[in-house]
Parts: sequence; C-alpha cells; structure tokens
Amino acid sequence: MQVEQSEPVFAVGAAKALSVENTEPLTLTSGVANVLSDYEGEKSVGEIAVAKSQTNMVTAGQQEEPQEEDTDICGYSNLGIAVVDDTLNIRENASTDSDIVGKMTPNAACEIVGTEGEWTQITSGNVTGYVKSEYIVSGDEARTIAEGEKKLIATVNTDTLRVRTQATTDAEILALVGNGEQITALSQAQDGWVQVEVDDVQGYVSAEFVDLSETLPTAQSMTELKYGSGVSDARVSLVAYACQFVGNPYVWGGTSLTNGADCSGFTLSIFAKYGIYLPHSSRAQPNCGTIISASDAQPGDLFFYGSGNSISHVAIYIGNGQIVHASNETTGIIISNAFYRTPICVSNVLGN
Repeated sequence: MQVEQSEPVFAVGAAKALSVENTEPLTLTSGVANVLSDYEGEKSVGEIAVAKSQTNMVTAGQQEEPQEEDTDICGYSNLGIAVVDDTLNIRENASTDSDIVGKMTPNAACEIVGTEGEWTQITSGNVTGYVKSEYIVSGDEARTIAEGEKKLIATVNTDTLRVRTQATTDAEILALVGNGEQITALSQAQDGWVQVEVDDVQGYVSAEFVDLSETLPTAQSMTELKYGSGVSDARVSLVAYACQFVGNPYVWGGTSLTNGADCSGFTLSIFAKYGIYLPHSSRAQPNCGTIISASDAQPGDLFFYGSGNSISHVAIYIGNGQIVHASNETTGIIISNAFYRTPICVSNVLGN
C-alpha cells in the first residue's frame, strides 16, 4: 500500500549515558540497631504499629517511584518508526493540501516532536514536517523494529579514505572515498582495521580514519532538480522514473525494480523503458554510449566506478552532483553524491 504517492525524491544522504555518583549503602551499626530496638520496646503496641505502618508506606512509595532509564536508540529520545508498505509523505504543514517536503520508506526512523490531531510533527534526517499519525508507531513497538533495522556505519574523517582488499597497507586499493561520506561497516574495529562494504565490493579501511556509529534509515528530502538548458524531456522523465524506486532492495543478479536488482540490472531496467537495451554488466555498459567528462554530465548519463581501470559499479546521474543506484544489500537503491568515489568514466547513452 502506498501512502499518498509522492513525487520523485532527490536527496543529498548518542546514546545518552546516565552518570550516577557512586554512593555508599546506608548501613546501621549494631549499636544504632540496638538503640532503635530498645526505643521501640518502650512504646505501646499501638505506637509501634503506627510507626511500622508509616515506615512501610514510605518504603512502598520509594519502590513504586519509576526509575529513569536510558531508552535512546541511535540518538532518538522519542523514537517513531514509519509503518507503511511503500512510502509515507512528509508535509510542510498538518494538511494534505500542504507541500510534500520529504518521504519515509518502510521502517524509517524519526524523532517525534508532537501531535496535532491526526497529524504528528517529526524530524527525520534533514526533513522536518508532518505525517499522518496512523502510520507512525512509537514506544516499545518502535524500539523493537529499530533493533532489527540498526546498521553499523563508518563515516570518513580524512580527506581521502583508501579501501583495500586486505587488512594491510600493502594490499591493493579497491576504492577511494571522500571526507564525510558514509559507508557500510561489516564489523567493529579489529587490530586497527574495519571491514566495510562500498557498493557491492567488500574491503578494509584503517580504523583511525573512520568514525563508527549505529544508524537507522531516515527520510529523504524533496529537492528540485535544476536542469540546464537543452536537457531533453526524455532525460527528465528517465531520472524521475528511476528515483521512484529509491528504497527498494538490492539483489545480486536481479533486474526487478520492485523486488530487487543489482547495479547494472537497475540501469538495464530503467533504460529499457525508454527503448535502450543495455547488457547486464557494468563493465560492458560504458561501450553503449559516448565517453564524456564528468563535468559535462547531464541527468541520465551513466557514472562508472571501480578499482584502477576495472569497472565494478554503475549509477545514473540525476543532476546537482547526485546519482541514483542499486548500491548493495544493506542499503538497497539509494541516492548518493556522484563523487562519493572517484568515477572511472562517464558515458552518455541517451545521446541527446
């Protein structure tokens, strides 16, 4: 079920620790205990009963006082999760007449700001707006879903990160990743290295050059593509069509835009709708067009990535320095910075 079919999306992509002072347990010495016992012995039975009752009441009250717990998950203090089959529109104001400012895919997370009638105000990723309350769950239900959706992410903290085939500086370089980019981490740091996945290629990076954190999927913002003059309607249509499938799964060898495709299967199926038939191989697809400079790329051109001159990944340029691509099994079909890796080449397949 799709909730309020949204327009194409073009996106640019702590736990609190309770610190408690150490306190010594209150222990009565034998002398104090004896004095209290003697004092109690001088009271009447009625007085003793009243005193004990008051003590029990205080104790019971202390036991019933709720304890503050750290329930934050991935930095959310009031976690909400989108429960939809397709996408959930985020609107600027609490009305279906309001502009769509973003969308949430199934199980995407948000911070719940407040509720206004049938609408809930949220913040998710870089998007703040309103969603229909019936499609957001919170509390224990949201935390349970979040536990299954958490992903370990490595954020690059150096100018250029080298992804290598093995956990050694002597190993071959698979890819170069720019500062601030996020890639999937497959493990915690071990012996100074972190195993990562860049698109559909696995490798290793030096642990000192990445910051590891757990994240949840978030909303994608709506931005308008600014096409230059001379961009054909076919290019505009192709890019809009491709972005409709953001959030769908990656499947190795697949060509289904809904049930799963790999990188070349995704481009193959997108271009087939427009009468252009590409081979199911990222290495072969550049030959189906004219090689151009990345600076001359227009929406609909293909960006190719890999190691050295060996191509292993392909994406569709959508304008504004962004690409849409079937990245890997962890992230599925996503929108990324076109230069999150250094492209090997760019090919103009549409020719117009």
